[in-house]
Amino acid sequence: MSHSSGHDSTTVSLWVRRFAGLIPAGGPVLDLAAGGGRHTRFLLGLGYCVTAVDRDISALADLSVPPAAAILAADFEDGRPWPLGGQRFAGVIVTNYLHRPLLPDIVASVAPGGCLIYETFAVGNERFGKPSNPDFLLRPGELLEAVRGHLVVVAYENLKVAEPKRAVVQHIAAVRET
Repeated sequence: MSHSSGHDSTTVSLWVRRFAGLIPAGGPVLDLAAGGGRHTRFLLGLGYCVTAVDRDISALADLSVPPAAAILAADFEDGRPWPLGGQRFAGVIVTNYLHRPLLPDIVASVAPGGCLIYETFAVGNERFGKPSNPDFLLRPGELLEAVRGHLVVVAYENLKVAEPKRAVVQHIAAVRET
């Protein structure tokens, strides 16, 4: 989307790998801002049915052949309504992407019993490079605020990491009660 991380685009996020087990088996998963599809491929390998959405889906073309992922081209920042309507997902994965107006739609797309796994850059990252624009950096506690009253937090961190590159990130794993 509009702000690439510079993070390794093929290695599965350790946060996603750690919490993928919270996604109910066999449930549909949304990989939002899927990029090159590293998490789509990982989740397909775990047996999930994945909908991968990104503005540029060229890197996902190999996944469009059944029975792989459903691929949807959508620009979440063009002012149009949320393209997924009222669809609910057992798992929602978002990494290295932030467009604040989408946070309520992202949280609402988690089905009862489902899980949100979200990881992106946070304030402080500007010391290490891109993204440095505050529009693309989570404020302290911002993911906690986004899920408050809707999802139950399983894990949350806001910290400086050294791998895959030095960065300040915030991530959350949260579930919707059934």
